[in-house]
Amino acid sequence: MTSRNLLVELLVEELPPKSLKQLGNSFAELLTASLKAQDLVSKEAQATAYASPRRLAVHITHVAAQAADKAIAQKLMPATVGLDEQGRATPPLLKKLASLGADASVVPQLKRVMEGKTETLFWDSTVKGTPLTEGLQKALEEAIGQLPIPKVMTYQLADGWSSVNFVRPVHVLIALHGADIVPINILGLQAGRETQGHRFEAKVNPIVLHNADSYAQQLAAEGTVIASFAERRAEIARQLAVAATRENLTPVDDDALLDEVTALVEHPNVLVGTFAAEFLQVPQECLILTMKANQKYFPLLDAQGKLANKFLLVSNIQPTDPSLVIGGNERVVHSRLADAQFFFDQDRKKTLASRVPELDKVVYHNELGMQGKRMHYVRAIAKMIGEQLGGNTLAAQAYEAATLAKADLLTDMVGEFPELQGIMGRYYAQHEDLSDDVAFAIEDHYKPRFSGDALPRNSVGIYVALADKLETLVNMFGIGKIPTGDKDPFALRRHALGVIRILIEKNLLLKLNVLIQQVIKIIYDPVIEDQWSQSFYKSNVGEKTVARGTRIRAVPEGLSEQLLAFIYERLAGSLREQGYSAQEVDAVLSLNPQNLSDIPKRLAAVRAFAALPEAVSLAAANKRVGNILKKSEGGISDAVNTDLLQEPAEQALYQTLTSLSSKTKEAFDSGDYTASLQILAALKSPVDTFFDHVMVNVEDESLRNNRLALLAQLHQIMNRVADLSKLAS
Repeated sequence: MTSRNLLVELLVEELPPKSLKQLGNSFAELLTASLKAQDLVSKEAQATAYASPRRLAVHITHVAAQAADKAIAQKLMPATVGLDEQGRATPPLLKKLASLGADASVVPQLKRVMEGKTETLFWDSTVKGTPLTEGLQKALEEAIGQLPIPKVMTYQLADGWSSVNFVRPVHVLIALHGADIVPINILGLQAGRETQGHRFEAKVNPIVLHNADSYAQQLAAEGTVIASFAERRAEIARQLAVAATRENLTPVDDDALLDEVTALVEHPNVLVGTFAAEFLQVPQECLILTMKANQKYFPLLDAQGKLANKFLLVSNIQPTDPSLVIGGNERVVHSRLADAQFFFDQDRKKTLASRVPELDKVVYHNELGMQGKRMHYVRAIAKMIGEQLGGNTLAAQAYEAATLAKADLLTDMVGEFPELQGIMGRYYAQHEDLSDDVAFAIEDHYKPRFSGDALPRNSVGIYVALADKLETLVNMFGIGKIPTGDKDPFALRRHALGVIRILIEKNLLLKLNVLIQQVIKIIYDPVIEDQWSQSFYKSNVGEKTVARGTRIRAVPEGLSEQLLAFIYERLAGSLREQGYSAQEVDAVLSLNPQNLSDIPKRLAAVRAFAALPEAVSLAAANKRVGNILKKSEGGISDAVNTDLLQEPAEQALYQTLTSLSSKTKEAFDSGDYTASLQILAALKSPVDTFFDHVMVNVEDESLRNNRLALLAQLHQIMNRVADLSKLAS
């Protein structure tokens, strides 16, 4: 069969820039996969995706004009059904053969195969390979139907009556197999070889493609278009670096912005613009976000990371005199930055504290009430954590920071740019001369916002961040808003991971189960509920008091256990992602250690223990001991009666346990978990000898119970740091 390269292009109106990269890759992957499934493309074939604002295309190598014929064995029916007593075809068999394009003449060629106790008829036939025209038509229809399109457009075709659905209207379809047009149609279009170049700078329009392989070269030379998304992105990055170097500055590093700009231009031209230096008095986060979000500019930073009053813009045209393009963009950015300056100036006319009562009018959740009520709980939790970890001074600062933490949600700046929540709170707090501890806590209490994000930079921020996340988890679990599958609308998995990271990385000596119980007590405490109610009604209704206990909530059954299990599940996943094996993680977490800051040390100890030559034997023995103890009936004594130790092997094991017990406990209590486990290596020989020579479940009850007590001591000593049985294969 003839094998040549294939090109397929859809020329469309401007595609959504944030989706273009994914659309281009998906189009290429889906089309190629379908052709491979039809045996029109070899496994070694290479597919190259092309995606620009106005086109989706793919170039695939080694595509056959027709798939090879395929020999297959068609299962027909049981022989007793298909053949009569004389071996002639029955009507059901003839009907089946007719549906396959055969007749009674093939009956002598049928094979009889035993399937269990049934003899079945099979027909060896050849299925003709799929022609490229048919296969490509199917592949294109499947690819278009499966594209990850966030929102489909319905538009009319040229006849004025018919309508089709796609992400944007399609104007041209190209399908070339080598130099030949593949006669397919889709979305009301017939395949051809003519496409369009750049809207304004194309040297030739339309562009008549010579063959599938000339696509990218002709678009570049005749259409002034860089068709490849990756090549266009690399060219923009190169031009940005060159332009920034000329100014002795560095462009803001933002991959998402670079992707979006790449999806907006077909032939990039980077230019340098300037804005008034007076705008630099506005926090640079505001200016940077304004330029990036609204104008898709690349702000420039100096060597100290401070914003300069220059920016880079990526134009889609290359005029002889770029001053008009630069001037127009400078006028637009001036208006944008003036708006930001206005918001900043207006916001500073009111203190954060004066905005706090307005949070009682901001809905947090329809079942939980207002944001003001939520923060009433958060500041109580932050104060409680502060008292335990930092004393009264830090507790008071945590209370103040938690009180003000959400006040910036009511500012004009955050209303315009929600991404600046917390950041603007910090600036406004500093403007009011609040302490840096409180100001940075207001910004940092959202952290970590995403995987790999930094943690709060000071103790006050840590307390408020913990309080904010724990309140969300407890309250949401309390009303049954538990993540299921891939649905997590309230980002509870992220909140749980934030709690885990803060407890571990900041080495906080807080027991998780106790901490959750304390938070539950605060949130479901009717006294704290009443405190907020009195304040709310006094501020919003004018009444001085309201009946106590107007809304006393009962703690949902099993709330603490459910939340603990959820956090441990997130912790296990996080540890496995960090490179710990499932066995290591299970060994440590099986004990449900409540001090999460200990977990890295426990994991390191388990890994070191597993490397010992005695580890395999001891892990297996530990598993055996655990199984014996589980099956034992009645209570097991805490003490071993030495007078009942009759066998030398059990005497030796008891003596070894006695000598090692204090050593392992001392190492464990000091936090040296590695040493605590390393000491256990001395148990291998006496444990092996014990199981070789001692019967535990003997008929003599006193002997049996004494040996169970000995094993219980062994089990307790071995499993202080982790459940070593989890290491047994």
